[in-house]
Amino acid sequence: MTAYYTIDPDTLLIENDVAKAAGAAKAEAYQSAEPYHHGCIDNFLPEAVLDRVLEELGTMPEAETSFSRAQENLKSSFIPERLPNYTKNLFYAFNARPFILFLEQMTGIKGLIPDPYFMGAGIHKTLNGGHLDIHADFNFHGQMRVERRLNVLIYLNRDWKEEYGGSFEVWDKGMTTKMASFVPTYNRMVCFSTGSDTFHGNPEPVNHPDGEPRQSIALYYYTATWDASRKGHGTLFKPRPGTVDQADKLEARRAVIQDILPPIVYRRLAGPLRRLGL
Repeated sequence: MTAYYTIDPDTLLIENDVAKAAGAAKAEAYQSAEPYHHGCIDNFLPEAVLDRVLEELGTMPEAETSFSRAQENLKSSFIPERLPNYTKNLFYAFNARPFILFLEQMTGIKGLIPDPYFMGAGIHKTLNGGHLDIHADFNFHGQMRVERRLNVLIYLNRDWKEEYGGSFEVWDKGMTTKMASFVPTYNRMVCFSTGSDTFHGNPEPVNHPDGEPRQSIALYYYTATWDASRKGHGTLFKPRPGTVDQADKLEARRAVIQDILPPIVYRRLAGPLRRLGL
């Protein structure tokens, strides 16, 4: 079966015009999706690409970031720079012009900026029992001072079934209705536009019968549209109605502190406050 995004498995290259055409073919479906723009493409990359990635992920380094709290549990993140060469170079290909052109054509968002720091991006792994509650993502990249606009997820889980948990869910802005759900099956790409009310997550715990983790490639893209009138925020978790999901009191405390302190003081204290768990 021919892959949708026909990157060369050896060179990890693709012609600009081919990438643009692939994005344009999905533009109408993506930009008409509700409650916010999103899309799903199966058989996204040549299988030879992801086969090599999976082979390399058998020898993972220590995770840079791990989460163990009510809102996100048993989840780890691995930055590309410390991954084996082929997987690392694949991430660099996703930051290159052809993939940016593909995303711009599909989403209608012009001037997309990749993140050379891969802040929060990389390989994400969630163990059995782990989950990520429904949330809206942080909206501001402090190092580059740009606005977060787009997430791309490519799943690495062979023969994954819905009953294994970990499905990606799209919720409406009022957090009353689940609008869409995507099983994180092998070589499925999910892309969505981000904002302060684009609620999503994988809240159902991973439950693979053989203990296999849920794994994905995660990528984030930005635009130079931030200005001083905007208010930055971290991840905004929202409990689903009728569930045991817990509200995120930590982010609520940070919002109060941000409202009280002058902006110049808050910017200087934001890092120390986070290290203190405030």
